[in-house]
Amino acid sequence: MALPKEVVGFKLGSLLIEGKTKQVFDLPDVPGHCLLLNKDRITAGDGVKAHDMEGKAAISNQTNAKVFEILKAAGIKTAFVKIASPTAFISKKCDMVPIEWVTRRLATGSFLKRNPGVPEGFRFTPPKQETFFKDDANHDPQWSEEQIVSANFKFNNIVIGQDEVDFMRKTTILVFEVLEKAWALRDCALIDMKIEFGVDADGNILVADVIDSDSWRLWPSGDKRLMVDKQVYRNLTNVTSADLDKVKRNFAWVKDQLDHLKPTIHHKVVIFMGSPADQEHCQKIAKAGRELGLDVDLRVTSAHKATEETLRIMQQYEDTHGALVFIAVAGRSNGLGPVLSGNTSYPVINCPPPSDKLVQDIWSSLSVPSGLGCATVIYPDSAALMAAQIIGLQDYLVWGRLRARQIEMAAALRVADKKIRNL
Repeated sequence: MALPKEVVGFKLGSLLIEGKTKQVFDLPDVPGHCLLLNKDRITAGDGVKAHDMEGKAAISNQTNAKVFEILKAAGIKTAFVKIASPTAFISKKCDMVPIEWVTRRLATGSFLKRNPGVPEGFRFTPPKQETFFKDDANHDPQWSEEQIVSANFKFNNIVIGQDEVDFMRKTTILVFEVLEKAWALRDCALIDMKIEFGVDADGNILVADVIDSDSWRLWPSGDKRLMVDKQVYRNLTNVTSADLDKVKRNFAWVKDQLDHLKPTIHHKVVIFMGSPADQEHCQKIAKAGRELGLDVDLRVTSAHKATEETLRIMQQYEDTHGALVFIAVAGRSNGLGPVLSGNTSYPVINCPPPSDKLVQDIWSSLSVPSGLGCATVIYPDSAALMAAQIIGLQDYLVWGRLRARQIEMAAALRVADKKIRNL
């Protein structure tokens, strides 16, 4: 079959790689990018079982795009760029690390065969993470982290050592936990899943390839009998057209459910400033908060000079938001934070503005009457971080951004440490 030359206005270059269910083409007019074209094909057992399934390419393409948009919203760096056509998407061009990273919440499938004596449904806390070397001829053998490090893989000038393996392991678990929290909103249990990583031209390690219904086990209501993933196809002995239609309907159901995985609680972080002179300080809090995915409002009011107005504004937010945090920015005699705390059941964070009397202002914020629960921090990013931790209890995307930032900070420290060691 002749290879396509163009997809919806994108001129295709050379075929970079062809797998069982997709083709990857260079994009000469979009440097550093490639196009992944899905096939109407379903396989299992390293391709030993394979069938054409009309419509699967489009379903997989939409499923993949929706999953990567969730990961992007959670602050996870991926190679996915955008959908290009009903059956294709644009991605950053990566050198792929030939390892499948598998995360498991419950013991089932191949894990039981490799670990006799473990009952099906055994729950892993934290999630179990395993790695497999991509080698169809040898049925993707399980590898240890030591084997990955010892292989001395090098992609786009990045050697895959222990630091890189640690980063991919932590990111793999984060991907799983973000999607697990997302699927829980639809009463679906994410049992296990696999992902892959690539290294782009700038040396960034990114979640890459495809994540669709071939990539996970998904059990509605946590009931294995209701499974809607590729395991249904794997379990078939004789595959009929009716069987393929059922698998296709399952995949389409999963694709449609992904539209309903956004956090259901509308949150808000409200920054009250006691004076417009504090705006610069408050803008720093707002900027840091928005980078963490927070919905932030700024208001000017004084607990001393306009107490009724302050409480009226606070009550408006209480009436319209399910998850809410107030940040009080006030110096001198800080009555703003305590007044808010004494009249709301939502958390209040004091973050006094910088001044030549900051020590006194901090003490004013700390020395609150009994029965009040204001927290006090000094730096704008600390106020935003604390607010995000509170909102993240109910919003998995904010929670994911916090975890992703922690992983990135740890990785940056390791890079700096490596440079120091090499001086």
